[in-house]
Amino acid sequence: MSSNTNSNEPSKLTGQYHSAKGTIVEAIGNTTGATSWTQSGQQEHAAGEAEVKAAQAKGYVEGTGDRIEGKYDSVVGAVTGDKAQQASGNAQHDKGVAQQEINKNFS
Repeated sequence: MSSNTNSNEPSKLTGQYHSAKGTIVEAIGNTTGATSWTQSGQQEHAAGEAEVKAAQAKGYVEGTGDRIEGKYDSVVGAVTGDKAQQASGNAQHDKGVAQQEINKNFS
């Protein structure tokens, strides 16, 4: 899995943080009767959930790319007799399968 170095890209961790924070802010607003806090919390929670879903979708697509590229390398390695390329392709394919599995529930 690639590390998230670009702050503009969706992040599961950041999304979960904002979702939880939004829930807390909303609860404080509900408890105190501060509608601005309630609304702000609802908005932050929704934005956090959307970021989590976006990060999952991105991870799933990256996994698909790894599966395709890995399968290609594996087949080329098998056809040319390059066992190292075949093994590397199989490993990349398996990594893609795992990444898709982790991120499959994004809908």
